[in-house]
Amino acid sequence: MAITAQMVRELREKSGAAMMDCKKALDASGGDMDAAFDHLRKAGLKAAGKKAGRETSEGRVAAALSEDGRAGAIVAMRCETDFVAKTPDFAAMMDEYTRVALNNDLPDGEAKEAFAAMKTSDGSTVAEHLQQVIGKLGENIQIAGVRRFQTDKGYVSSYIHHNGMIGALAAVTTESADDKSREVIRLLCQHIAAFKPAYSQRDEVPAEDLDRERQVHLESEELARKPEEIREKIVKGKLEKFYSEICLVEQPWIKDDKQSVAKAIEKELGKGSTVEASQLYTI
Repeated sequence: MAITAQMVRELREKSGAAMMDCKKALDASGGDMDAAFDHLRKAGLKAAGKKAGRETSEGRVAAALSEDGRAGAIVAMRCETDFVAKTPDFAAMMDEYTRVALNNDLPDGEAKEAFAAMKTSDGSTVAEHLQQVIGKLGENIQIAGVRRFQTDKGYVSSYIHHNGMIGALAAVTTESADDKSREVIRLLCQHIAAFKPAYSQRDEVPAEDLDRERQVHLESEELARKPEEIREKIVKGKLEKFYSEICLVEQPWIKDDKQSVAKAIEKELGKGSTVEASQLYTI
């Protein structure tokens, strides 16, 4: 496959490595972007903290909670410009859609199709209502995501960042008092918005992702310089660090990085308190 300048730029944005190193990695991988990214990681050339591309779409995230704190919903909508996202019509649409999501049962996981078929206050479906909004505002608007949590053994809370483009929803199982629980779960949502975990628990991490991470470290130049008898131990430590970066309950707590989120929740809300579910949306 011919390696284009666009491919090199894309890998550069994703990895943070030098352009020439990106070109060599793409050559070595036959143009396979994932393989080239892994090639850079194995060579120790990936810059820390870089992510694939940057989202340039506009839109907003909004959430709604039941009065008793036992249920909550979060909705993310994308549009073309920030100008439209700031309009009263867009805000009214977000209010309507969070109300619909909160007051109806949604399937577990992403439920955009089920949500689109639900009825709004004017009797139309969300999909039909959205077409009316699109016609009025003159931009393509899409449902980016929707989740709903409900618990009988704890509480749900949310956090929406001041720019309206980052939001989190979380449910925690706890026997702690209402006010205390909502306060701590809201802080948990702030943690999620700040640290952006990909998963709640380590058993949610796909096996292929874990195998890929293990293989990267097994084949890294760093490990090759270590004595053979300690390599497996080093890889195990690397995987534990991997979990602590991407799994919510294992991340260092936002208020005390000496303890994990799981331990902090139990400390704040009492023994047996656990994160039941979480969702992060970013625009």
